[in-house]
Amino acid sequence: MVKRIFDLVLSSFGLIIMSPFILLFALAIKIDSKGPVFYRGVRVGRGGKSFRIYKFRSMVADAEKSGVSSTSGQDMRVTRMGNLIRKFKMDEISQLINVFLGDMSLVGPRPEVQKFVDLYNEEEKQILNARPGITDWSSIKFHNEGEIIEQSGIADADEAYAKLIRPEKLRLQLKYIRERNLWIDIKIIVATIATIIVTRAGGKPIGVPKV
Repeated sequence: MVKRIFDLVLSSFGLIIMSPFILLFALAIKIDSKGPVFYRGVRVGRGGKSFRIYKFRSMVADAEKSGVSSTSGQDMRVTRMGNLIRKFKMDEISQLINVFLGDMSLVGPRPEVQKFVDLYNEEEKQILNARPGITDWSSIKFHNEGEIIEQSGIADADEAYAKLIRPEKLRLQLKYIRERNLWIDIKIIVATIATIIVTRAGGKPIGVPKV
């Protein structure tokens, strides 16, 4: 209950404060390429229930029809505005709408597509006990997910994700599930903001714990 109140208050405040930027991004996206402002892909949430996630569209319209859910740094489906949005994680701002609606939390395991959730073992299914979040320990560690996939040399982005990112991502998410509390959520939010700033200046992620 306390976590939900925390999410509701901060998401409401965030949407009000960020509303001018949201309008600017929406306008820039519409000018840059054809298609909707938001990408609303299906993700799996708490209890295995599906929901539609709000993300500023950073790729060409209907990009998901290619069947690939992971994205490399040089994915040709990414638009010019999309590159800027992804670089500074601005596509995540619109997920404050999901937090406000109760589909997501500010902090929690990043929501997955169904095909990766179907691969969960019994222990990993514990991840579905929590609302998915905008950020978590794995989001901080893999802040450059697209670059990792691009530099892997593996042609299939989903294969690269499954081999190089998913195993550690799951371990960090399970760690969060075991230890979660409001103080850890605050630490993750601070570490996320610091990591976005530091890594754009060539630094390393801040605060990622060892599993």
